[in-house]
Amino acid sequence: MERVQALEIVKPHLTDHRYTHTIGVMETAIQLAKQEGIDQGKAELASIFHDYAKFRPKEEMRQLIKEQNLGDDFLNYGDELLHAPCGAYWVKHEVGISDEEVLSAIRFHTTGKPDMTTLEKVVFLADYIEPGRHFPGVEEVREVAVKDLNYACIMSLRNTMAFLMKKNQLVYPDTLAAYNHLITERKK
Repeated sequence: MERVQALEIVKPHLTDHRYTHTIGVMETAIQLAKQEGIDQGKAELASIFHDYAKFRPKEEMRQLIKEQNLGDDFLNYGDELLHAPCGAYWVKHEVGISDEEVLSAIRFHTTGKPDMTTLEKVVFLADYIEPGRHFPGVEEVREVAVKDLNYACIMSLRNTMAFLMKKNQLVYPDTLAAYNHLITERKK
């Protein structure tokens, strides 16, 4: 699927602000994919559709997760995570994208997971560091990302978990597992 067509499909599902974010994620993902020597087209496609379900009704997403066994554990960790597994499902069934690597990068772009592929890391990190993001720590992660994708993922996971803990919110188990996996790999 060409970029223009993909953007035309996704745009009606997003607010103007989220569409601008999506463009930033896409551009960042392409840059990271090039840097890491992976398929830029897959990074582009996954990043364009990463927030496809962001503004679907929460109850519709909860129902889909239950009916399609998309991971009931998502239901226990806040509504902000629901759009990732639901988005991957709807991108497959509504848009017709069947590339499992692309769908997996969409599914795990919010939480990460242990043993992420490079494509999954690229989309996860691009969502975190795209130029429209402004929060404490993001500049440092951007600087590291151009040198060390894995360490940038560690930093973003650590920052995310610290943010959630400060707010007394639950941390999704795969987020901690992704962090632990990357730290373990780094020590080898």
